[in-house]
Amino acid sequence: MTDVEIRPITPDDDFDAQLDLGQRAFGVYSTQQKEGWLRVARLRASEGLFLGAFAGGVPAGAAMLHDMRQYWLGNPVDCAGVASVKVAPEHRGMGIGRQLMTELLGLIADRGYPLSALYPATVPIYRSLGWELAGAKHEFTIAARSLRELQPPDPQAATESQQTPRITRATPDDVSRVINAIGRSHLAARDAGPITWDEGPARQWLERPDLYAYLAAGVEEGDGFAAYRWAGGDTRELWVERVHATTPQALRALWSVIASNASVTRTVRGWTAPGDPFWWLTAERDATISRRAMWMLRVVDVPAAIAARGFPPGVSASVPMRTNDWARPANAGRWLLTVADGKGTMIPNGSLSSPDPLTLGPRGIAALYAGVSVATLHMSGLASGGTPEAGAQLDAAFAATPFMVDDF
Repeated sequence: MTDVEIRPITPDDDFDAQLDLGQRAFGVYSTQQKEGWLRVARLRASEGLFLGAFAGGVPAGAAMLHDMRQYWLGNPVDCAGVASVKVAPEHRGMGIGRQLMTELLGLIADRGYPLSALYPATVPIYRSLGWELAGAKHEFTIAARSLRELQPPDPQAATESQQTPRITRATPDDVSRVINAIGRSHLAARDAGPITWDEGPARQWLERPDLYAYLAAGVEEGDGFAAYRWAGGDTRELWVERVHATTPQALRALWSVIASNASVTRTVRGWTAPGDPFWWLTAERDATISRRAMWMLRVVDVPAAIAARGFPPGVSASVPMRTNDWARPANAGRWLLTVADGKGTMIPNGSLSSPDPLTLGPRGIAALYAGVSVATLHMSGLASGGTPEAGAQLDAAFAATPFMVDDF
């Protein structure tokens, strides 16, 4: 086997060769996809977030990282998004993918990210390095005509404000306002799983010529944001990229902008959350979940990830734990996990008095962080030990239904 060198891809590298590698792995890109990928790849290379594997000087594999914030119960946590992981067909089965991902995990830790997330093309390699299935993207489908009239507020429960938010077009120059609006909505909803980007890729996204984006401003700037495009380039199907709002009025106003296209389109689709208000806004029940795409999570720095995560304010917990993590030895040890006032802490050596603490490997840690119940962890072989009382405390503290609406 030819010796493999794994190193950062720099702006001076051959990006056409990297593009060819991507097309051999994932299929032929459209002209727009090529241009978008090259912009992002050059940006990540300039940031030192693009790793390549080279066999005899020839590209044999690559993977890149995205600098993101992932929201957990409303708290933004720094997260490295793993993307574009690929190995050339002629070099598959030689361990290059594992070498590449091992180096990438080290880079993630060196950059100080407590978390990492990815969408797997195949699961085993990522599980072997500590990632675990954590949440999903949910694709909804609804007949456009069903959006023409949104369900009005219940007069027995809600008082509808007379203030109508101001809707304006969002341009690339509004990138900071867009990021702020998205982040505010996740904070307000205490969401688990969704991400926000840094300004570089967010601006590139807003620069797409086929994207139609809008901001809502009511009492405050950044009350909401929505974006959509025509799927396939025609008007038969409308794809909702995202709808975010911090007030009921902004939410209805933004959905009304999308619904105004119902006279020319037949179907509306997009990614959403299982508990998104959208499901309670539609007048009929013909909106369906048509597809689900799972994503994986890796807790790279356990104490930092716990400290950054949000927890339910009314829940308290004090649970002895033991963790193992051969790939990140600093995560291994005995701990006392405490949760109070919406915050969590991992205290080292905190479970020495417990004869049989809950024991987790990196996959179990990731699943627990994402809200998987302790009983499920036990049944799936991701946990051992602990007491029923400890399990109940952890279930209440980590309860979440993680989702994403972004591709990366």
